[in-house]
Amino acid sequence: MNSDLASEPIVTFTDVALGYGDFTVLQGISLEVARGQVVAMMGGSGSGKTTLLRAATGQIASQRGTIRVFGSDIGQARGEKLRELRQRMGVLFQQGALFTDLNVFENVAFPLREHTRVSEGQITERVLDKLDAVGLRAAAHLKISEISGGMARRVALARAIVLEPELILYDEPFAGLDPISLGITAQLIRNLTDRLKCASILITHDVAESFAIADHVYMVGQGRLIASGTPQSLSDSQDAYVRQFLDGAPDGPIAFNYPTSPAFTKWLDQHTGRS
Repeated sequence: MNSDLASEPIVTFTDVALGYGDFTVLQGISLEVARGQVVAMMGGSGSGKTTLLRAATGQIASQRGTIRVFGSDIGQARGEKLRELRQRMGVLFQQGALFTDLNVFENVAFPLREHTRVSEGQITERVLDKLDAVGLRAAAHLKISEISGGMARRVALARAIVLEPELILYDEPFAGLDPISLGITAQLIRNLTDRLKCASILITHDVAESFAIADHVYMVGQGRLIASGTPQSLSDSQDAYVRQFLDGAPDGPIAFNYPTSPAFTKWLDQHTGRS
């Protein structure tokens, strides 16, 4: 691979504003994610973390600014171009989204059957290789109902990487996991990023696990990018928002109440009869 191409960011947000309808969730967002990096996008519930994921995959368009993925403006991509960009990505959804009527092997094989024309022998080889990478090669024959929640998350991870994507996005990958599964999943994300030489983005609020494996952290809140840096630099930060989030303090700049928006005011007027 050309070294210049390898050094180019896989994802770039430039002064991006994101929202739904009249309501802006985040604004002034600028960030970069490079090949080989694990980058954590952190913030409290409702801070806009998942909105960042939706924007990076072209599910929603930015209200302002530019989002480039693999060098292309994903906000302008349509049809076949958007499909091509998404095929270079893997997404691990928060709930796993496994097919309960398929066994472990067929869940992981699904993207290969859907998007490639490789032989059955190649499918078997690739699926068992990815299951081996997540420690579940010997569980290939099991039904989804026969495995634990932590194992199901690893099956979903194997499925997300079976096409060997250049960018993997993880939506709350540590949610609901026991301490052992949590540690295993975190290390898997780091190891797979290094093995595939891809870029990985974690949408998360789990501090300890993310800081243990991330190269860079972006922290969002109050509708903007609050802080960014290495896990060590953020751990040393005395910024009030950063400290409240990392320390889990109830008092600080992070508001408890969801912000009022024009859409809410309009809804309230309709439901209370105010003119």
